[in-house]
Amino acid sequence: MSGADRLPSCVLVANRGEIASRIIRTCRRLGVGSVAVYSDADRSAPHVANADRAVRIGSAPAADSYLNIPALIEAARSTGADAVHPGYGFLSERADFAEAVTEAGLSWIGPPASAIEALGDKVAARRLAIASGVPVAEGVEEDEGDAALASAIEAMGLPVMIKAAAGGGGRGMRLLRSADDAPDGIESAVAGARREAQAAFGDGRLLVERAMSEGRHVEVQVLFDEHGNGVHLGERDCSVQRRRQKVIEESPSPAVGEALREELGQAALNVCRAAGYVGAGTVEFMLMPDGSFMFLEVNTRLQVEHPVTEMLTGLDLVELQLRVAGGGALPISQQDVSFDGHSIETRIYAEDPSRGYVPSTGRLRWFDALDYRARHDVGPATGDLVTAHYDPMLAKTIVHAESREAALDRAAEALDGWAIEGVTTNLGQLAAILESEDFRGGAVDIGWLDRVELPQREAPADALAAAALADAEAGAWRSSGELTRKYLLHGRVHEVRMSRTADGWSATVDDATHGPVAKGRDWTAEVSPRGVVVTNNERRWVFLRERRRRTGAGRSRAGGANVVRAPMPGTMIEVLVAVGDEVEAGQTLAVMEAMKIEHLLTAPNAGIVKAVHSSAGDSVDEDAVLIELGATS
Repeated sequence: MSGADRLPSCVLVANRGEIASRIIRTCRRLGVGSVAVYSDADRSAPHVANADRAVRIGSAPAADSYLNIPALIEAARSTGADAVHPGYGFLSERADFAEAVTEAGLSWIGPPASAIEALGDKVAARRLAIASGVPVAEGVEEDEGDAALASAIEAMGLPVMIKAAAGGGGRGMRLLRSADDAPDGIESAVAGARREAQAAFGDGRLLVERAMSEGRHVEVQVLFDEHGNGVHLGERDCSVQRRRQKVIEESPSPAVGEALREELGQAALNVCRAAGYVGAGTVEFMLMPDGSFMFLEVNTRLQVEHPVTEMLTGLDLVELQLRVAGGGALPISQQDVSFDGHSIETRIYAEDPSRGYVPSTGRLRWFDALDYRARHDVGPATGDLVTAHYDPMLAKTIVHAESREAALDRAAEALDGWAIEGVTTNLGQLAAILESEDFRGGAVDIGWLDRVELPQREAPADALAAAALADAEAGAWRSSGELTRKYLLHGRVHEVRMSRTADGWSATVDDATHGPVAKGRDWTAEVSPRGVVVTNNERRWVFLRERRRRTGAGRSRAGGANVVRAPMPGTMIEVLVAVGDEVEAGQTLAVMEAMKIEHLLTAPNAGIVKAVHSSAGDSVDEDAVLIELGATS
């Protein structure tokens, strides 16, 4: 039977956002039907419109929708789908979901439940790696509760990484480098990791391993069929991380040569083969400066960063998943795999790096990727509401070039072509990383982004002057013949002053004289109410107009140093103080959850708790006053 004969007829995609749209895209190309599912918050989301059919599965909270196994199975049955693709996150690494799918007579597009249990569980995977002869870090595998695990950590000594045993994506993780990372005690840090793991994966078990901050995070993509055939597709370097979550990924790794690539690939294949793996998976390693490596975990699913491997190899990983899920043989062997050039992915998040990566919510007034030379895997669209219910990742931009240096330049250009208005994003940080000497020189490790202070990206004066000239010629100047415009590129404000003279227009850009500005054949500019898009050949810059943020009831940030406010909409997990308590500056007063991440709310200064306005379980709006402090006597 050929690979084409093994394809399912209709796939239910048990996910949302960009990964749902990406899976649906391959299904359409292969002539396979697709069914999207959606919560009340995603009724008008692009992935719903992209699919052949769509089914509502519950209200906005993930527990009521994308984590609702009975609702997902019923959606597949009612639409005639014969297969289920879990994407990444949510239920993708839950063995009970895989079992429920197969018990319902549907094809599960992923590894069998037994492999998920053996590898998706970090403790079981660690033991399997040891049995396969793959080195692992020192660790504590037994989890007998918060107090016992805290004692084991104290005996082991810092630094350590606390990990959710049953999940990935940075959820349920705490890096404790020193006592400063656990200001409320190690047991409190353990309890916080357990809560986050339970909320994200429905399983609060934890694993502790020795933290290695000097290493690089390198992972290997593997593919297996049910006949025992397996291949690796090279490595991805994911060392640029914030809050233990990846920000930029690239392939190949600048730290891996051909011999080490083969060694890592064989180690990854050995671990997965021992577990009876089928489908696409990723084996993650810590690569040390001396070239040694240690096993971290296996992600028994498609990775967020799989596009860089696709760009490098020319393979469609979702297509390969579909072909082997029905029992077909892998259509490629290791000898068929080749690597061409260099690929880089940047993850665009709705968050503010300058405020500790606080997620940003709001209506997307403009959301468009205008650099058409890059691949953009996107979740929302212009007009959509970014809520606190789901992960803050909005999109991924992926580029490919003949060399790493060329790929770095292309990635930076692609970021300049993003038009995002309505939420704060990390575009500026991404651009600064790509231009930093450390990253361009390949000298980063997993702790690098937390240590460095990145300069803001400079906007080209010529492009800014071209934008202002377009505004001026559109009739925006004052009767005095002068025009002042403020534009934003990646959140940074640039001021351009235009003066009309007998010889035309002259510009001053950010207080530096630019001189006469004239139209050129290579420069075009398109003016809209939101901003100006400047194009030079195929290169685009999107300059947004600076807008003052409107404030209203409950939105003002004023209130003085004795007020603790919600940094974003979310749910209160725990309030740790009561009226009358005396607190110290920096002490954790409450814990809230937003976008699947816990946030610690700390005292801005020492004082006495004067009022508490929320309790565990409350939903709170951004800027809502949660706790008020008074002066100590």
